Amino acid sequence: MLKRPAPSESDTNVSPERRAWAERNLDTAAKALLGRDSKAFLHQSVSTPCLNAIVKAEGIYLEDTAGRRYMDFHGNNVHHIGYGHPRLKRAIAEQMDDLPFTPRRYASEPAVALAEKLGQISPGNLSKVLFTTGGSDAVEVAIKLARTATGRYKTLSFWDAFHGAGYGAAAVGGEALFRSGPIGPLMPGAEHVAPFSSYRCPYGAKSPEESGEVCARMIDYVLGREGDVAAFIAEPVRAIPYIPPAGFWKKVREICDRHGTLLIFDEIPMGLGKTGKMFASEHDGVVPDLMVVGKSLGGGILPIAAVVASPDLDVGADYAFGHYTHEKNPVTARAALTTIEIIEDEKLVENAARVGAAALERLEKLKDKHALIGDVRGRGLLLGIELVTDRAAKTPANAHAEMAMYAALDRGLSFKTSFGSVLTLTPPLTTTQQEMDSAIDILDECIELVARRN
Repeated sequence: MLKRPAPSESDTNVSPERRAWAERNLDTAAKALLGRDSKAFLHQSVSTPCLNAIVKAEGIYLEDTAGRRYMDFHGNNVHHIGYGHPRLKRAIAEQMDDLPFTPRRYASEPAVALAEKLGQISPGNLSKVLFTTGGSDAVEVAIKLARTATGRYKTLSFWDAFHGAGYGAAAVGGEALFRSGPIGPLMPGAEHVAPFSSYRCPYGAKSPEESGEVCARMIDYVLGREGDVAAFIAEPVRAIPYIPPAGFWKKVREICDRHGTLLIFDEIPMGLGKTGKMFASEHDGVVPDLMVVGKSLGGGILPIAAVVASPDLDVGADYAFGHYTHEKNPVTARAALTTIEIIEDEKLVENAARVGAAALERLEKLKDKHALIGDVRGRGLLLGIELVTDRAAKTPANAHAEMAMYAALDRGLSFKTSFGSVLTLTPPLTTTQQEMDSAIDILDECIELVARRN
């Protein structure tokens, strides 16, 4: 039998800070449920053991077994319209009564209406759609389309990016957690370049603009040297977060066109309004050849994702790129269609832009106040605060970030850390200015607390 390696103290799931928080906060009911969870599920990093036991999710809040509520500024980016939106729950219930399922070879009104709606709201001429049950699958469908359309099989993508956990999606992704160790070898032909960065550039650039220039030249170089890359796939706004320098994606669009390489934008975490526009690529005025959406598309209730492509990429009539049993499920389609309608009718994209801009302004003031904050960045309701122990050296403050995260949980605010030192906030689009101000007040208090402790 294979031996499992002992968990590392650096693993935030088993760190001393995590254990101390659990000891302070987990009641008997939570400990019992977490014990059952650990016993019943196969273990994997970042989800075993679980943090807490949740009994209710409503609006921007999670509630645990002890009755404590947390503003969820993470939510795996599924909760754009908040948890349990009443209109969405009614639509799902009505659809289950009307038509709960259709076998894949039959058409249904909800699935067709959703495909049409995605075509209407997507950038440029993106209008041909395939549905999948998750983002990883959608990424892999997009890769299959690109391979078929170009006659090539290679891909180019960024190190550090996440595009899903399937073999193809993990191959184009660049996070070691999902592609290293015993799971290889992965999909052949998956090439990578270092990404741009607005703060800590892997190319050694001194400004975001210079980082973008160097990164674009590297993409151009690799595509030229390889000569047979089917697609370049990337998040238009990196969920770290890193905001692309002005003009970066226009350069990449021109480079891809010149080399005959298709451009795939992964809008799974940030699409449908998170950045203050319906799709993150709209900030840069660039239309990809294929776009992938998911996560929030199901309204935080049901799983559904989609590939949206330009009509000239409708090249799969003789093949089966997806062919999922629930590909055109009328219930998940109705959930997605209603989610988009809620985002439009409640003007949630505009709210994300307005509340996010005010939040970024306040966070910049926190940077002036706290030496522990090395950088603040964001767009809409994608916000990042990078903690450092030395601003000049940009030394990552991983331990400080973890302390801040658990201190915030104690005060009713949940978020995640990225790359160890970045406090990453992705609240629902429904978040009000008052709720955002309360969250920033908590961050202010927690960063002050951590600074005093160290």
